[in-house]
Amino acid sequence: MTPLETDHLSDLIARKRACLAELRDLGRRQMALIETGSMTQLLKVLAAKQHLIGVLQGIEQALAPFRDQDPQQRRWRSPADRAQCAEQADLCGQLLREIVAQEKESEGRMLQRRDEAAARLRHVHAAAQARGAYQDGTAVRTGMLDLASEG
Repeated sequence: MTPLETDHLSDLIARKRACLAELRDLGRRQMALIETGSMTQLLKVLAAKQHLIGVLQGIEQALAPFRDQDPQQRRWRSPADRAQCAEQADLCGQLLREIVAQEKESEGRMLQRRDEAAARLRHVHAAAQARGAYQDGTAVRTGMLDLASEG
């Protein structure tokens, strides 16, 4: 049996779906790490996601020639193969929508964590300034003795 062009299309769509599923799963891990503040692990997850995005870009490039084709003119081994490929393509769309929503939520959570950290740093800085001012004032007062006012 000779390979058909649609065999390649089906393979690419299946690879795309698997890649998107991995990205979605890493996005879930990313959100959990943001919540716990595990920045070292978060950076590893982000690096893994970046690698998968590169893989996905390669798949998208390989799919480019199929975008110009009339889907009705493609030759499939069977109607079942065509239906399975269409189902996989629909799953890709669902996964992509889920990933975009995750990214928006992750960004919001990271901004919230950043703002919380900035507020804590401002509080620590203000406390350190107050402590420093108190210590500076105390040192000056205890170092000087006013003997002229008594007697």
